[in-house]
Amino acid sequence: MKEKISSFFRFKERGTNFRVETIAGITTFMTMAYILVVQPSLMVGDGDSVVDINGVLITKEAILVTCAIVSAFITLLMALYANLPFALATGMGSNAMFGAMLIAGDISFGGIMSMILISGSIFLLLTIFGVRDLIVKTIPKNLKIAISTAIGFYIAYLGFDNSGIGNFTDGISRGDFTQPSVYLALFGLILIAVLNAKKVTGAILIGIVVVTVLGIPLGVTTVPDTLAKVPDFGTLGNVMLEFDWKEVLSFSAVPLIFVAFCGDFFSTLGTVLGVGAKAGMLDENGDFPDIQKPFLVDAIGTCVGACTGNTVITTFVESSAGVEAGGRTGFASVVTAIIFGLMVFLSPMVLMIPNAATGPALIFVGFLMIQGIQNIDFSDFTEAFGPFTMIMFTIFTGSIAGGISAGIIAHALIKLLTGKVKEVHPFLYVLCIPLILYFIS
Repeated sequence: MKEKISSFFRFKERGTNFRVETIAGITTFMTMAYILVVQPSLMVGDGDSVVDINGVLITKEAILVTCAIVSAFITLLMALYANLPFALATGMGSNAMFGAMLIAGDISFGGIMSMILISGSIFLLLTIFGVRDLIVKTIPKNLKIAISTAIGFYIAYLGFDNSGIGNFTDGISRGDFTQPSVYLALFGLILIAVLNAKKVTGAILIGIVVVTVLGIPLGVTTVPDTLAKVPDFGTLGNVMLEFDWKEVLSFSAVPLIFVAFCGDFFSTLGTVLGVGAKAGMLDENGDFPDIQKPFLVDAIGTCVGACTGNTVITTFVESSAGVEAGGRTGFASVVTAIIFGLMVFLSPMVLMIPNAATGPALIFVGFLMIQGIQNIDFSDFTEAFGPFTMIMFTIFTGSIAGGISAGIIAHALIKLLTGKVKEVHPFLYVLCIPLILYFIS
């Protein structure tokens, strides 16, 4: 059996073995396990459930369980089809945007899944027909960086708001620092930062666990009657194949689908090339051989995710931790997938984690996402104006869709009015039409 597995995953060819791959798989899971805590928190909010505008009950347990199931399934597909040590789960960005809108009553859960399915289908078609380079050329480098940066600021804002460190009810102010949950959240943020500085594997997960444990005697969280149980399949039915197509029949859907697609597409592109480089998988030209395989798995993941109540499924950059541990084949992903599968039965343990623990995690993830701002070219004002507008609109209007739409329009407009029309891809001008209508409709 071992010989067949070794031959299938090409252990000898890639200079690895069972022990190394197993450790790598566990390491990858530890670094990305926080998504099982953060995803339900972003989609449902403070309580255990939320009822959308169509009267559909969405519970944290359902979101957690389906997230674990899909993460396990798609990561396993990556292992068996692409033979790569890459793990997938619900990506940060679109979950924050759609979750906030769902909780605020601005969109139905079915509407979100409809948009995610359209986004995934576009990604799938582009991958099948090999027109990936067209999209890469359409969006300027500075705007691509700004999209990630803007989303990072928004996620950090959610962390401050959810944890109580910040108060955004009436303007911007400091939270109530007399509350145990607030100073516990501050401690969690410092702990995660220190662990990360010391390059401790799973810093975010460790921070979440420590704050949760400390929160028990402080009354911030309570221990459930049981730490493991069979999922409530009744609540799962509310999020499976839940589509509301009327939500996509408006101009307001265009930027939302665009954000979901771009977040998935460019995150996958960057992760595959970045982690691939760390693993020594790139060719002499810096290209990733058979890149269509991980792209195809990622696109399928988003489509399957939409059908099971999950926002965009994407390849996690945290896979680099597994690569650092020596992972070079899909067997590492098999290990990661198995652990995700086991988490399906541990929902009570995960759901006891309070906002005081998830808030610092969100703030830190936001910090990681905004670091790309240093790569924006500020030497050319016409290149920097769009990204600046995008980031500022996102921060001060509290809308990812609005911020990204404003940034794209600003970029095209400044180029047009300064005689640099040809520096913008024609498709970007076409995209501006529905984005403008989004603001005035």
